[in-house]
Amino acid sequence: MSTIADRDAPAAARTVVVPVPAPIPVDLLRPRVRRGAGAAAVLRAYLSLTKPRIVELLLVTTLPAMFLARSRPSPLALTVVVLVAGSLAAGAANALNCVIDRDIDQVMRRTSRRPLPSHVVSARAALAFGLTLAAVSAVLMAVFTNWLATGLTVAAVAYYDLVYTMWLKRRTPQNTFWGGICGALPVLIGWAAVTGSLAPRAYLLFAVVFCWQMPHFYALAIKFRDDYARAGIPMLPVVASMRRVGVEVAGYAWLTVAASLALWPLGMTPLYGLVALVLGVLLLVEAHRLAARAVRGAPVAPMRLFHWSTTYLTLLFLAVAVDALIQ
Repeated sequence: MSTIADRDAPAAARTVVVPVPAPIPVDLLRPRVRRGAGAAAVLRAYLSLTKPRIVELLLVTTLPAMFLARSRPSPLALTVVVLVAGSLAAGAANALNCVIDRDIDQVMRRTSRRPLPSHVVSARAALAFGLTLAAVSAVLMAVFTNWLATGLTVAAVAYYDLVYTMWLKRRTPQNTFWGGICGALPVLIGWAAVTGSLAPRAYLLFAVVFCWQMPHFYALAIKFRDDYARAGIPMLPVVASMRRVGVEVAGYAWLTVAASLALWPLGMTPLYGLVALVLGVLLLVEAHRLAARAVRGAPVAPMRLFHWSTTYLTLLFLAVAVDALIQ
């Protein structure tokens, strides 16, 4: 057992006991596959390893960044290559994440039915699958884009799996903060693929996605706090008071909106500015609603913020794409 102190909590409830997960079993050479799993079930399992919903959200930020990177539309072939390679890289990172996290996935209700805990796919097969996707992605980027975009792609996969998943996720309540770097890198990758360099507008788009991830994932962690505690993962809602979590949710929501509005004067049209302002107000309303209830100690509805934050990011980057196309 490990004990993590929460300075914001009252004295009577200042210590949170979090079970330490068992070491990752070394079973890569002893694959176990559930008997009777048909070909269709196995194919669905491999697709599930890539976490398609996360990949989809990453592409939602990559494509508008490519549109904004130059005044005229990028060649169709380049756009397709970046989207395909980006999907493969994200899928690879997620598949390797499933291999590394298979010990904690089997004790969390939310993840216990994933392909590895349910033994539809073996750890060795999932590892080979993830590494293959990563290699193909890197080759596509190297051949059809440039070394900056390729380097950022490889770095994103390596950071997510080797730094975040294997180290930070299990050791620090700031894991969401540091993990946010990988989630925001697709914006820079898309920009670099088009221009071969980076620019202030690319960094602001990166800042939007980076800051957005805290209210988005903290809301999810509140919902599944018991799961994370059972697995010994020190997500902020597990080890800190709800008051602190609420304050951070509101604070990062403000930073997200500030970064989105800072982009407006840098060559964006009034259409983008208006959309960013309206969406920002709505995001702040939801974030402050959760924060206010958390500070009062009242029950919160975190999934409301989680789902709205997804809509916010999608619509904001849609506005970026439209703005770039009409200029």
